[in-house]
Order: sequence, then C-alpha cells, then structure tokens
Amino acid sequence: MSRHRIALAMASGVASALLLAACGSSDDNSASTGAAAAPAKTTAPAASATSTADGGMGMVSTNMVMAKEMSGMGAMVTDAKGWTLYRYDKDMPSMSMCTGSCAQTWMPVMPDGTPEAMGLKAKVGTITREDGMKQVTLGGWPLYRYMGDTKAGDMNGQGKDGAWYAVTPAGKKASTASDTSSSSGSDSGSDDSMSGMPGM
Repeated sequence: MSRHRIALAMASGVASALLLAACGSSDDNSASTGAAAAPAKTTAPAASATSTADGGMGMVSTNMVMAKEMSGMGAMVTDAKGWTLYRYDKDMPSMSMCTGSCAQTWMPVMPDGTPEAMGLKAKVGTITREDGMKQVTLGGWPLYRYMGDTKAGDMNGQGKDGAWYAVTPAGKKASTASDTSSSSGSDSGSDDSMSGMPGM
C-alpha cells in the first residue's frame, strides 16, 4: 500500500512539474509574440515631395495641371494642390536642362498617372528626362515646383535668376511684376520666340 502511495506521489509530482514547465513556456511565448506583434513605428516619406542628400533631384507629382487666379498676376498654372508651377528659360521644348542640384531647388513635376488639365489653353503632356523619369509638360515645356514656395499660391520663384517664370494657361512664361504693370489681360505671357536665351 505504501508503494502505491509513493507511486501516486511521484506521478503527481511529475505532472505538477510538467504543468509548471508548460506555463513557463507559454509565458515566454506570449512575451516573444507580443514583442514581435508590436514592431517599431516608422514614418513613411511624403509622396508629394522628396529630396535626396546625394545630389539627386527632389520630386513632386500631380494628377492635375490647372489654371488658378493669383493675386495681382491673373491666371497661372498650378498643380492639383494649388502649388505654382514654373518653366525654365534654359530648357528646350521637350527637353529639361535642370538636373543635379538644380533639380533639388526646382523640383521636376512627375505625372501621377495621366495628368488631367483644367482651364488650360496649351496641351499637357510628358517627356522622359535623361535619368529615365517622366516629367509633366505644358505646351512642350517641362514644369517645375520651387523649393522656396512655402505654401500653395506662393510665387517666390517668379523671375528668379532671370530664368525662372510662373506659367500662364497658354503655356507661356508669366510677365515680371514690372511688365505686368504696363500690360493688360490676365494671360499676358512673354513671347516664347526668345525663351531659349538665358535671361529672356
């Protein structure tokens, strides 16, 4: 009878040990599972505008190119969010000459799908840049956004370096403030016949 009791006591002890081991294992698993289920939070980069630290170009994209009334300037071309778009006198129709550090300050506008046009007189299209990226054009001229604009509607790049101009709905470069005061009409853009010449 004592042997039977001893056997029962031993069996009970083994079962208790197994249960304790199983509980400890379960706790360890739940802890490791909990850690795995809660990875560190990461912030995704903004899709609307990025820049690189290695001299690459900044990028912005839009699915709409539209005309918008600007205070004192008449109708100018903006992207879908109202940011002013510019053209560069050193570009040629269907060819961007703004690369490297230039493209960090003057960010090429990339198409988000097929860009739609609203209120424009010139045709919206795209070109392929020398780096293989697509860039939106208006009347064949590549479009850019200026890093110095801090909010939609800013036109801080107008006339910059005598080569950068906001764009009219007809695809022409906007007149400078002095030109605007002596001209009339909301679409009084400069003639493109000399736009390939620096400073024109």
